[in-house]
Amino acid sequence: MSELVKSGKVRYIGLSEVSANTLRKAHAVHPISALQTEYSLFERSVETDGILPVLEELGIGLVAYSPLGRGFITGEIKSPDDFAADDFRRSIPRFQGEQFNKTTELVDLIQKMAAEKGITPSQLAIAWVVNKGHLPIPGTKRVKYVEQNIAAASITLTAAEIAALEAVVPAGVTGDRYDATGMSMVNA
Repeated sequence: MSELVKSGKVRYIGLSEVSANTLRKAHAVHPISALQTEYSLFERSVETDGILPVLEELGIGLVAYSPLGRGFITGEIKSPDDFAADDFRRSIPRFQGEQFNKTTELVDLIQKMAAEKGITPSQLAIAWVVNKGHLPIPGTKRVKYVEQNIAAASITLTAAEIAALEAVVPAGVTGDRYDATGMSMVNA
């Protein structure tokens, strides 16, 4: 990839789902511009695994996929039965059993905080990522949600609001983001 940059065929190099150690090794070979990884109120392992300090130190941007907690934060998912039979989220630990119920309670708290601010839960979650200094890439299938997501980029959260959100949803309380097989493919 470094050779492709040098030849002008590629402008920047980014990585996905790597550890802080792998990020350092790759950056030593050629500057890395971005790391894409799951990051949301429900998935904050980049905070606990030492990745954020490395990103800051090396000047690498974080591209946060699934900033809506794989759709959970929208509030539209009320039951595991809301997923189609072939929906991969059925295999994710945070969408199963008692953890599903606990995570649903957190969504209720996020909804209340969003309502107090006059925005949607999705906008609050996206604004949290943006206000933390990162680039969210939410997925959607409807224009109205694209417009809501774009509007979230202009929402300013105070330090107190960010702290309140993080107190409601502390890192690590929503369960694993993948089953054991999925986690084995993440360079943690």
